[in-house]
Amino acid sequence: MSGGLDIRTSMPGRIAARADEIRSVVMDLERPCWIVRGPSGVGATHEPPAGAQVLAAAPPISPLSLGEGSFRSFHGVAAAYAAGAMANGIASVPLVTRMARSGYLASYGAAGVVPDRVDAALAELAARLGTKPFACNLIHSPTEPALERAIVDSCLRHEVRCVEASAFMSLTPQVLRYRLAGLEAGGSGVVRRNRLIAKVSRAEVAELFLRPAPIDMVRRLVEVGDVTAEQAELAATIPVADDVTAEADSGGHTDRRPLVVLLPELIAVRDRIAQEFPAARAVRIGAAGGLGTPVAAAAAFAMGAAYIVTGSVNQASVEADQSDATKRLLAAADVADTVMTASSDMFEMGVQVQVLRRGTMFATRAQRLYEVYRAYDGLEALPADLRDDIERTILGRSFDSVWDECIRYFSERDPAQLTGAESDPKRRMALVFRWYLGLSSGWSMRGDPGRITDYQIWCGPAMGAFNRWAAGSDLESVADRHVDEIADRLMHGAAIATRVMTLRAAGVRLPSSCTEFGPIPLRRAAR
Repeated sequence: MSGGLDIRTSMPGRIAARADEIRSVVMDLERPCWIVRGPSGVGATHEPPAGAQVLAAAPPISPLSLGEGSFRSFHGVAAAYAAGAMANGIASVPLVTRMARSGYLASYGAAGVVPDRVDAALAELAARLGTKPFACNLIHSPTEPALERAIVDSCLRHEVRCVEASAFMSLTPQVLRYRLAGLEAGGSGVVRRNRLIAKVSRAEVAELFLRPAPIDMVRRLVEVGDVTAEQAELAATIPVADDVTAEADSGGHTDRRPLVVLLPELIAVRDRIAQEFPAARAVRIGAAGGLGTPVAAAAAFAMGAAYIVTGSVNQASVEADQSDATKRLLAAADVADTVMTASSDMFEMGVQVQVLRRGTMFATRAQRLYEVYRAYDGLEALPADLRDDIERTILGRSFDSVWDECIRYFSERDPAQLTGAESDPKRRMALVFRWYLGLSSGWSMRGDPGRITDYQIWCGPAMGAFNRWAAGSDLESVADRHVDEIADRLMHGAAIATRVMTLRAAGVRLPSSCTEFGPIPLRRAAR
């Protein structure tokens, strides 16, 4: 991880009194920090001199010690930090590769990617990384169940040993198939070859993953040959998930729950379930959403997060599969530059996603399409002026042209989507509108200059917080934002913030230079 700060600090026994000297003592994490009263007043030192009165102390702290050690050992990583999946492959093969080689867990963004491309990406990751751990996203697709099966097929085929399940509102046969297909009886208990991380924002959904798989669903998996009778028996003894991530105010699919409310709630749910089902006690509860600064990361750990997951801040990294134009928009974002709007994959259900508002008109246009969908029974029912306006200012082509593309697209991806659409005008309208919502993220990823006002950029307020923190440093430029270095700097800063919290809890008032700091350059071995 970090190789330590470039500056060594005060000599043993010397009391630092100036603000810059105190800062050096506080930020040298490899040595203890003592706050003492000596002959010349109060100051900081690494080793209290004889006769000095000790007022407070903070032990050495490593970024690698933050969070729960069981997360690191279980997943085979160096830090309790993960880069979450970003859909459409934005969390790309190069991003996952770089994170894995640097000792972090990262999840490939399979959501929205056609099955053949997902399969090729997982094959490439397996070849590149060998035994180094990585994850693949499995997003709940209630309107496209064939996609869930295809992703699970690829994960099992390429022996992907970790899946990050997101946006689930209930358990599905496919997420259970992945989990149960990796169960084996071992000498010291159940061997879980397929690890599952569930990202949730509601307690009732977390509870599904904290308990064993439902017996009726398991029975059906056995009947169709997806799991064995032995695996079904073992399933009754373990929770569905190994880790549950509390997803707060994040980019993309989100309920925008405050982390200070959601994280303690899920920890309490886990502990309550463990009283009747002791195996749930081992499930770790992590934190995601709004984590764009070291102080935010440190606060999550202080609230009991076993690990943290970042998302928005990684989207502007060199390795993210986003266009330079979009990365520049992200790097210019402030904390209030995001908004909720209609989602593509759950459009008919009224589900929303959080996107960047600044520099694009997508949010306004997507929400308008949803309002039209709710108000009319089909495209033919639209008034002529409204129809013309949507075709001209949003879609950029006729409804008939879009429908022809929908037929070609879903015929390859998921033919079941077309079932009934010819005879159901409202279903056909939904698919036509989803064409715009679905392609808008692709325009963003490619940097299509003719569609810049239609870019759909999934983003949470953490992006703006990170930009403020990185301002004036080498990380201000997107050309220098490597995803693992973002992780290094955030975790190192979180360790500093944790030390500051420790001293503050003892009543110490530190100079502002100790509590307000930007990304600190770190030494790291060549990758």
